[in-house]
Amino acid sequence: MAMKVDLNSDMGESFGAWSMGDDEAMLDIVSSANIACGFHAGDPSTMFRTAEIAKRKGVAIGAHPGFNDLHGFGRRTIRGDSPAEIERMIAYQIGAMQAVATLVGHKVTYVKVHGALNNMANEEESLALAIARAIKGVDASLINVCMPGLLMEKASGTIGIPVVREFFADRTYEDNGSLTSRKQPGSVLHDADAAAERVLRTLQDGAVVTTSGKRIPIEIDTICVHGDEPSAVAMARTIKAKLEANGITIAPFSGA
Repeated sequence: MAMKVDLNSDMGESFGAWSMGDDEAMLDIVSSANIACGFHAGDPSTMFRTAEIAKRKGVAIGAHPGFNDLHGFGRRTIRGDSPAEIERMIAYQIGAMQAVATLVGHKVTYVKVHGALNNMANEEESLALAIARAIKGVDASLINVCMPGLLMEKASGTIGIPVVREFFADRTYEDNGSLTSRKQPGSVLHDADAAAERVLRTLQDGAVVTTSGKRIPIEIDTICVHGDEPSAVAMARTIKAKLEANGITIAPFSGA
């Protein structure tokens, strides 16, 4: 059984007068914060405030870049951008997050691509390679947070950047190791106790059970709870308590 695992959440997703998630409460629970970089969500002040709180609470931070899609929250499939344009888009957002983090006195140590762009990159090798090139081009020490066994992890190995493997506590999985589409009923989990038990079982077994009942071997370095769900804080708190009660330490995979 893994004796140490990271717990992360997507946050910093408010912008302007629009508020999303309870970042303050979540930052008391998680060990890593994936901060939106102003494209799918977030703005400079929100990025600053989230990084500042994370620094104060000893939480590691990562850039959470995505499509330039505030209206669709980065969850719409957008075609037309070339791999070169995607590479620049990712580099731009990482750089913005690094600059804001520097103002706070914190440091970006990893990248986790958001939503539809992440899903597309796990289906299209050219996009996965473009993202890996962007990360390496900005800072080769940055860690790419990837789903195990899919194209993003493989592309990172090809380009030569470090990876950590992520498990989604609040999502169901298909037999190929991808997430079930959000369009499918039951693809997003809301029961905190059930999700916590599922996370513990997955860590103990080294395998995830898919929607068809198939067991897929999986290596897990970090566990994600999506911060935009109303049940997010309760779920993250329940998962942390469950794992710690079973001898598993919650700690960042990178320096806080």
